[in-house]
Amino acid sequence: MNFISSIQGLITKNPRAFGSAIWFVLVGSSAAVVHFFVYAATLNTFELPNEWANACGFAIAFLVSFLGHRYLSFKDTSTSIHQSFLKFFITAVAGFCTNELIFISLFRYFDLNDWLALLAGICAAAAQTFVLSRFWAFKK
Repeated sequence: MNFISSIQGLITKNPRAFGSAIWFVLVGSSAAVVHFFVYAATLNTFELPNEWANACGFAIAFLVSFLGHRYLSFKDTSTSIHQSFLKFFITAVAGFCTNELIFISLFRYFDLNDWLALLAGICAAAAQTFVLSRFWAFKK
């Protein structure tokens, strides 16, 4: 089975899950862009260490991510906003820990460019966040 027929099968078998995945990617991408812009602005404006600039980027992107996932990616959730906020906060902090660990390791110890290290950290955290969001934070 090729990739295209796999996607077509997913769409026809479970269009809600496919739509949720599309929204997750769009919201996550938007949050990642916000994270990058805040990271850059914090580095350039306040001259903070890279790790702190990453944390600032995460904090602002978290709000974009929670609201987008709550009302778009997982809009069919039956959890209260308070319950999903607390669970998503835990999920996001776990994702940030993964992000920061990868970022620091690649940037400080492997001398990778900070933007590439940040991208690697954000991508790893996104995968982790999707799994925890789908099966715990916004579980139906």
